[in-house]
Amino acid sequence: MLFWILVAALTAALAVILLYPLLRGAKAADNIRAGEAAVYCDQLRELDRDLDGGLITPEEADYARAEIGRRLIAVSADEPAETPKPARHHRFTEAFVLLVLPVLGLCLYLTTGRPDLPSQPLEARLENPGNDVAVLITKAERHLAEKPDDGKGWDVLAPIYFRTMRVNDAQVAYRNAIRLLGPSPVRLDGLAETLMAVSDGVVTEEARQVLEQSLTLQPDNPRARFYIALSMEQAGRPDEARQAFEALAKQSPSDAPWLPLVNQHIAMNGGAPAGANPAAPGANPSAPGNPTQQDVAAAENMSAGDRQQMIRGMVESLDAKLSEDPNNFEGWVRLVRSYAVLNDKDRAAGALKRGLAAFPPPGEEGRQLLALARELGIATEGATQ
Repeated sequence: MLFWILVAALTAALAVILLYPLLRGAKAADNIRAGEAAVYCDQLRELDRDLDGGLITPEEADYARAEIGRRLIAVSADEPAETPKPARHHRFTEAFVLLVLPVLGLCLYLTTGRPDLPSQPLEARLENPGNDVAVLITKAERHLAEKPDDGKGWDVLAPIYFRTMRVNDAQVAYRNAIRLLGPSPVRLDGLAETLMAVSDGVVTEEARQVLEQSLTLQPDNPRARFYIALSMEQAGRPDEARQAFEALAKQSPSDAPWLPLVNQHIAMNGGAPAGANPAAPGANPSAPGNPTQQDVAAAENMSAGDRQQMIRGMVESLDAKLSEDPNNFEGWVRLVRSYAVLNDKDRAAGALKRGLAAFPPPGEEGRQLLALARELGIATEGATQ
């Protein structure tokens, strides 16, 4: 009952707020006309005082009196000669506000609302969080506040923090999990990724040390090997980076999801990606952006500058092909990363925006493109518009 009383009171208050401008409109107009007439009467009296004081001549006084009188007559003509008529009301609008609007709102609430649903405070929602990530995080945080030495709790919370872009919290959670449960490749790789996220995709020295520790535990860890090769590329050591990427490509299965990205970095550092050789495992020579056998043969005899120019031509060719056929997710990944490696952030941002137009962020491919942009330090503002 209290709920319906509150609803009725809020409806009445809203109706008064909406009707107030309609009810006062006619009265305001009458007040304006009366005010104008009073101003003109004051001007006539002031004119007489100026004439008595010798401030103006009789001719000037007669001319001014005639002008003021004309204006006063014009205002008086707008006023009713008899008793004022009652103010005109907006009957339809008032009826809509008082009757139709509340009825429509009530019908909509009864159709889509749940008046029988009891309130559920935070404690009750924490008992049954369901799929609500925010509630799950709150529940885990409360548990860890009471038991900060629960390593498994930190281990579970760390990747959730990272997925929800709470990078600093994820870094703390990974460090606590490593301290309490010991290092593992998954935990160390996660910590390294948080360090890179904080530094806008740059593999810092601390991140590299963490990745090297991960490789001591799992020497064939592809994620750690990729990031270490990336650190060489970012440090301006293309030969070492190319060799590291080539070693990773040889180790990777032919259907490894990271292989196209590894091949892209091999090409960016002057090497011949595995995808360029039709006989290579997992090759796809028809994919946009892959160099042909002739390209690979020509690149072997080129200077570093000519090879870089050739790479730019390949990237522009990939860009043109994606403009004609944008439904190629791997092509957009290669194009965005290629422009970033070439230090052309404007074109990288443009390629990201066009890629997101073909693969919107709500989908898995769109989220991967946004994650790639954050890794490479490419601005995502306006990319989804």
